[in-house]
Amino acid sequence: MFICNHCPFVKHLKKDVIRLTNFYLKKGLGVIAISSNSTFTHPQDGPKFMAEEAKLFGYPFPYLFDESQNVARAFGAVCTPEFLLYRKDGRRPFELFYHGQFDDSRPNNGIPVTGRDLSLAIDSALSAQQLKSVQKPSVGCSIKWHPE
Repeated sequence: MFICNHCPFVKHLKKDVIRLTNFYLKKGLGVIAISSNSTFTHPQDGPKFMAEEAKLFGYPFPYLFDESQNVARAFGAVCTPEFLLYRKDGRRPFELFYHGQFDDSRPNNGIPVTGRDLSLAIDSALSAQQLKSVQKPSVGCSIKWHPE
């Protein structure tokens, strides 16, 4: 997942992302979070503050810093939060299975945070089923690219 410290959309989902992650880690899912935001424009999204955030909230996953922003570009990430789920089938290489939102909840829209969209995708991937639900794009704060 691509997240950052300052985004209100990430803050809105954070506790449920942690809860969902803890649940699926027990089922064999590997999880990492990446912050690709420029620290020139958003110093609060840099490594020192990321470490404090991860410790404060007890992140059960590595929280990595993409200083060059090359990782975000390579994955096609454009916002925070943004979720990508890869699946491996036997000897075949990992394949992108899901690229989308956590659920329909947004700050102040009154829809409860459930993680429904991502959970359905993870369940399908872990059970070697095809994804039956529509993949809705993530909505959130744009990744803060380095100034040119």
